Amino acid sequence: MKLLALETSMGKCSVAVASTDRGVTIRREAEMARGHAEALMPMVEAAMAESAIAYSDLDRIAATTGPGSFTGVRIAIAAARGLALATGAELWGTDSLSVMARRAVQDGLNGGVAFAVAVDARRDSLYFGGFDADGTPRGAPALLHVDEAVASLTTDISIVLGSGGEALAAASGRDLAVAAPDLQPDASALAELALGAMNPTPGLRPLYLRPPDAKPQSGKAVERL
Repeated sequence: MKLLALETSMGKCSVAVASTDRGVTIRREAEMARGHAEALMPMVEAAMAESAIAYSDLDRIAATTGPGSFTGVRIAIAAARGLALATGAELWGTDSLSVMARRAVQDGLNGGVAFAVAVDARRDSLYFGGFDADGTPRGAPALLHVDEAVASLTTDISIVLGSGGEALAAASGRDLAVAAPDLQPDASALAELALGAMNPTPGLRPLYLRPPDAKPQSGKAVERL
Protein backbone atom coordinates (compact mmCIF):
# COMPACT_ATOMS: atom_id res chain seq x y z
CA MET A 1 0.00 0.00 0.00
CA LYS A 2 1.13 3.54 -0.80
CA LEU A 3 -0.54 6.41 1.02
CA LEU A 4 -0.55 10.14 1.57
CA ALA A 5 -1.49 11.55 5.00
CA LEU A 6 -2.73 15.09 5.67
CA GLU A 7 -3.05 16.81 9.06
CA THR A 8 -4.30 20.38 9.65
CA SER A 9 -6.64 20.06 12.65
CA MET A 10 -4.66 22.06 15.22
CA GLY A 11 -1.50 24.17 15.34
CA LYS A 12 0.50 22.34 12.71
CA CYS A 13 0.24 21.69 8.99
CA SER A 14 1.85 18.40 8.05
CA VAL A 15 2.05 15.87 5.24
CA ALA A 16 3.54 12.38 5.09
CA VAL A 17 4.06 9.81 2.36
CA ALA A 18 4.27 6.17 3.43
CA SER A 19 4.15 2.63 2.10
CA THR A 20 3.62 -0.79 3.61
CA ASP A 21 7.12 -2.00 2.79
CA ARG A 22 9.05 1.14 3.82
CA GLY A 23 6.87 2.89 6.40
CA VAL A 24 6.88 6.69 6.51
CA THR A 25 9.50 7.92 4.05
CA ILE A 26 8.69 11.60 3.49
CA ARG A 27 7.60 14.18 6.06
CA ARG A 28 6.78 17.85 5.68
CA GLU A 29 5.47 19.99 8.52
CA ALA A 30 5.30 23.52 9.86
CA GLU A 31 3.78 24.94 13.02
CA MET A 32 1.18 27.62 12.32
CA ALA A 33 -1.84 29.16 14.00
CA ARG A 34 -3.43 29.94 10.63
CA GLY A 35 -2.63 29.66 6.94
CA HIS A 36 -3.09 25.89 6.68
CA ALA A 37 -5.12 26.20 3.49
CA GLU A 38 -2.35 28.09 1.70
CA ALA A 39 0.42 25.83 3.02
CA LEU A 40 -1.10 22.38 2.54
CA MET A 41 -1.07 21.78 -1.21
CA PRO A 42 2.46 23.14 -1.84
CA MET A 43 3.57 20.84 0.99
CA VAL A 44 1.77 17.91 -0.66
CA GLU A 45 3.37 18.66 -4.03
CA ALA A 46 6.86 18.86 -2.51
CA ALA A 47 6.42 15.61 -0.57
CA MET A 48 5.04 13.72 -3.56
CA ALA A 49 7.83 14.99 -5.81
CA GLU A 50 10.48 13.87 -3.34
CA SER A 51 8.84 10.47 -2.89
CA ALA A 52 8.86 9.77 -6.65
CA ILE A 53 5.43 8.15 -6.20
CA ALA A 54 2.88 9.13 -8.84
CA TYR A 55 -0.48 10.38 -7.59
CA SER A 56 -2.09 7.63 -9.65
CA ASP A 57 -0.16 5.03 -7.62
CA LEU A 58 -1.63 6.12 -4.28
CA ASP A 59 -3.88 3.49 -2.71
CA ARG A 60 -5.10 5.48 0.28
CA ILE A 61 -5.34 9.10 1.38
CA ALA A 62 -5.64 9.70 5.11
CA ALA A 63 -6.84 12.77 7.00
CA THR A 64 -7.41 13.62 10.63
CA THR A 65 -11.11 14.18 11.24
CA GLY A 66 -10.92 16.30 14.40
CA PRO A 67 -11.63 17.55 16.94
CA GLY A 68 -9.67 20.74 16.49
CA SER A 69 -10.23 24.10 14.85
CA PHE A 70 -13.29 24.20 12.61
CA THR A 71 -11.34 25.58 9.67
CA GLY A 72 -8.35 23.31 10.15
CA VAL A 73 -10.42 20.14 10.32
CA ARG A 74 -12.22 21.02 7.09
CA ILE A 75 -9.03 21.83 5.17
CA ALA A 76 -7.43 18.38 5.35
CA ILE A 77 -10.70 16.54 4.77
CA ALA A 78 -11.60 18.66 1.74
CA ALA A 79 -8.12 18.17 0.29
CA ALA A 80 -8.25 14.42 0.93
CA ARG A 81 -11.64 14.15 -0.76
CA GLY A 82 -10.44 16.08 -3.79
CA LEU A 83 -7.26 14.04 -4.13
CA ALA A 84 -9.16 10.78 -3.71
CA LEU A 85 -11.61 11.81 -6.40
CA ALA A 86 -8.77 12.72 -8.77
CA THR A 87 -6.63 9.64 -8.12
CA GLY A 88 -9.16 6.91 -7.32
CA ALA A 89 -7.47 6.27 -3.96
CA GLU A 90 -9.61 5.23 -1.00
CA LEU A 91 -10.13 7.51 2.00
CA TRP A 92 -9.25 6.77 5.61
CA GLY A 93 -9.52 8.92 8.70
CA THR A 94 -9.29 8.91 12.46
CA ASP A 95 -9.63 11.42 15.27
CA SER A 96 -6.88 13.83 16.26
CA LEU A 97 -6.54 12.52 19.83
CA SER A 98 -5.77 9.01 18.55
CA VAL A 99 -3.08 10.50 16.30
CA MET A 100 -1.62 12.37 19.28
CA ALA A 101 -1.70 9.15 21.31
CA ARG A 102 0.19 7.33 18.56
CA ARG A 103 2.89 10.00 18.59
CA ALA A 104 3.06 9.85 22.39
CA VAL A 105 3.61 6.09 22.40
CA GLN A 106 6.12 6.23 19.54
CA ASP A 107 8.15 8.88 21.39
CA GLY A 108 7.78 7.26 24.83
CA LEU A 109 5.97 10.27 26.25
CA ASN A 110 3.49 8.16 28.22
CA GLY A 111 6.17 6.22 30.08
CA GLY A 112 4.72 2.89 28.99
CA VAL A 113 1.53 3.24 31.06
CA ALA A 114 -2.13 4.04 30.41
CA PHE A 115 -2.67 7.74 29.81
CA ALA A 116 -5.09 10.49 28.85
CA VAL A 117 -4.87 13.13 26.16
CA ALA A 118 -6.47 16.45 27.07
CA VAL A 119 -6.56 19.42 24.70
CA ASP A 120 -7.66 22.88 25.81
CA ALA A 121 -11.01 23.56 24.12
CA ARG A 122 -11.59 26.87 25.96
CA ARG A 123 -14.56 27.75 28.21
CA ASP A 124 -13.24 25.39 30.92
CA SER A 125 -13.66 22.50 28.48
CA LEU A 126 -11.32 19.84 27.16
CA TYR A 127 -11.16 17.50 24.22
CA PHE A 128 -10.54 14.33 26.19
CA GLY A 129 -9.64 10.72 25.49
CA GLY A 130 -8.28 7.84 27.55
CA PHE A 131 -5.79 5.35 26.10
CA ASP A 132 -4.16 2.06 26.96
CA ALA A 133 -0.38 1.97 27.29
CA ASP A 134 -0.05 0.97 23.62
CA GLY A 135 -2.20 3.88 22.42
CA THR A 136 -5.42 1.92 21.92
CA PRO A 137 -8.34 4.30 22.59
CA ARG A 138 -10.71 3.43 25.42
CA GLY A 139 -13.59 5.22 23.77
CA ALA A 140 -14.44 7.99 21.35
CA PRO A 141 -13.00 11.46 22.00
CA ALA A 142 -15.33 13.74 23.93
CA LEU A 143 -15.80 17.43 24.65
CA LEU A 144 -16.06 17.64 28.43
CA HIS A 145 -16.07 20.28 31.12
CA VAL A 146 -12.91 19.93 33.19
CA ASP A 147 -14.89 18.41 36.07
CA GLU A 148 -16.48 15.87 33.72
CA ALA A 149 -13.04 14.95 32.41
CA VAL A 150 -11.86 14.38 35.98
CA ALA A 151 -14.78 12.00 36.50
CA SER A 152 -13.77 10.15 33.32
CA LEU A 153 -10.24 9.45 34.54
CA THR A 154 -9.84 5.80 35.45
CA THR A 155 -7.68 4.92 38.44
CA ASP A 156 -4.92 3.38 36.31
CA ILE A 157 -4.28 6.62 34.39
CA SER A 158 -1.34 8.40 36.00
CA ILE A 159 -0.20 10.77 33.25
CA VAL A 160 -1.97 13.34 31.08
CA LEU A 161 -0.59 14.70 27.82
CA GLY A 162 -1.57 17.77 25.83
CA SER A 163 -2.37 21.43 26.29
CA GLY A 164 -5.18 20.69 28.75
CA GLY A 165 -3.08 18.49 31.00
CA GLU A 166 -2.27 21.11 33.64
CA ALA A 167 -5.92 22.11 34.05
CA LEU A 168 -7.04 18.50 34.31
CA ALA A 169 -4.34 17.57 36.82
CA ALA A 170 -5.08 20.61 38.97
CA ALA A 171 -8.81 19.85 39.06
CA SER A 172 -8.35 16.14 39.73
CA GLY A 173 -6.83 16.41 43.19
CA ARG A 174 -4.70 13.40 42.22
CA ASP A 175 -0.97 13.05 41.81
CA LEU A 176 -1.17 13.08 38.02
CA ALA A 177 1.95 13.61 35.97
CA VAL A 178 1.65 16.14 33.15
CA ALA A 179 3.79 15.92 30.03
CA ALA A 180 4.08 17.19 26.47
CA PRO A 181 1.82 20.27 26.72
CA ASP A 182 2.82 21.13 23.14
CA LEU A 183 1.86 17.71 21.75
CA GLN A 184 0.11 18.03 18.38
CA PRO A 185 -1.33 15.55 15.90
CA ASP A 186 1.02 15.04 12.96
CA ALA A 187 0.80 13.39 9.56
CA SER A 188 3.56 10.86 10.25
CA ALA A 189 1.66 9.36 13.19
CA LEU A 190 -1.53 9.47 11.13
CA ALA A 191 0.22 7.62 8.29
CA GLU A 192 1.39 4.89 10.67
CA LEU A 193 -2.17 4.35 11.87
CA ALA A 194 -3.50 4.39 8.30
CA LEU A 195 -0.98 1.76 7.18
CA GLY A 196 -2.22 -0.59 9.89
CA ALA A 197 -5.93 -0.08 9.24
CA MET A 198 -7.75 -2.83 7.38
CA ASN A 199 -10.72 -0.93 5.97
CA PRO A 200 -11.21 2.50 4.37
CA THR A 201 -13.43 5.21 5.85
CA PRO A 202 -16.21 5.84 3.34
CA GLY A 203 -17.88 9.23 3.58
CA LEU A 204 -15.05 10.84 5.55
CA ARG A 205 -16.67 13.46 7.80
CA PRO A 206 -15.39 16.07 10.27
CA LEU A 207 -15.65 15.39 14.00
CA TYR A 208 -16.36 18.83 15.44
CA LEU A 209 -17.80 17.90 18.89
CA ARG A 210 -19.12 21.44 19.39
CA PRO A 211 -21.19 23.88 17.29
CA PRO A 212 -19.36 26.80 15.68
CA ASP A 213 -19.10 30.10 17.54
CA ALA A 214 -20.24 32.02 14.46
CA LYS A 215 -23.79 31.30 13.36
CA PRO A 216 -25.21 32.13 9.90
CA GLN A 217 -28.08 34.58 9.60
CA SER A 218 -31.53 33.04 9.58
CA GLY A 219 -32.32 31.46 6.22
CA LYS A 220 -28.72 31.69 5.02
CA ALA A 221 -27.23 28.52 6.47
CA VAL A 222 -25.15 26.37 4.15
CA GLU A 223 -24.44 22.68 4.42
CA ARG A 224 -21.34 21.87 6.46
CA LEU A 225 -18.73 19.37 5.41
